[in-house]
Amino acid sequence: MHAIDLENVSKSFGAVRAVDGLSVRVPQGSVYGFLGPNGAGKTTTLRMVMDIIRPDSGTIRLFGQLASSVARRRVGYMPEERGLYRKMTVSAVLNYFGSLKGLTGADLRQRAAQWLERISLADHAKRKVEELSRGMHQKLQFAVTVINDPELVILDEPFSGLDPVNQDLLREIITEMRREGRTVVFSTHVMHEAERLCDFIVLINRGRIVVNGTLDEIRGGHESHTISIELEGDGDFIRTLPLVQEVTPEGRRLELRLREGADPQELLRILVERTRVRAFEIKQPSLHEIFVRLVGADRAENL
Repeated sequence: MHAIDLENVSKSFGAVRAVDGLSVRVPQGSVYGFLGPNGAGKTTTLRMVMDIIRPDSGTIRLFGQLASSVARRRVGYMPEERGLYRKMTVSAVLNYFGSLKGLTGADLRQRAAQWLERISLADHAKRKVEELSRGMHQKLQFAVTVINDPELVILDEPFSGLDPVNQDLLREIITEMRREGRTVVFSTHVMHEAERLCDFIVLINRGRIVVNGTLDEIRGGHESHTISIELEGDGDFIRTLPLVQEVTPEGRRLELRLREGADPQELLRILVERTRVRAFEIKQPSLHEIFVRLVGADRAENL
């Protein structure tokens, strides 16, 4: 059974086709990334899953059944536009939203205290939300989303506004949720976050799927054009080789960007004939590189 099953889902706003025939299946217990540039249709898709907006066509199922209010009670959703009561204290907000999700009494108080400690806001429990930094506000929104231990957690751009320390904290929590068997779906236009966390990835552009699968499957379908080398002696001659498009110094190494269709093994043969090769590494293509190849640099500028 899948936590989310989208079948040929489409949505238009006037003449703009925001989502165009999207079919995605999110396995339970996985971390699934919805990736793409701003305006790709990620947020629209998640809002349809949560019934905030309705699709024009297609079917949405949660946990194997047609999406309903009953199924959505098993889901925690953090929207891109954060919405907390700014005049309430941190503790009051967490307790209030916990009560809306069915928690009561000692259980509610215990979970609220645990989450404030987990996201390092226990010392700020009596402060008003409006006094928090953007990162603190974001962490509180996350705690509100998951305080009732939902089976499926949907996060829209969860890393936006977080400093590196709190990005690490959120990654750690998401990894814990996966170990507990929960499903986490998050949208992002920051490719390296998905590379670090996701079991499955769907790349979306202009409302359509560009590529979908595990990171290994996606990378396996694309040859690498980037080579990292370390040579003994002068390597200036490399810039003159027809196979090489770009050379970037990386400490003692050089990172080479090969031209389309160039064979890395041919490059290695040329290097061995000219100098001593200390290291030669064919680097796996990043998601960003793959996306640029598939949709073009103009759209990738928004990543």
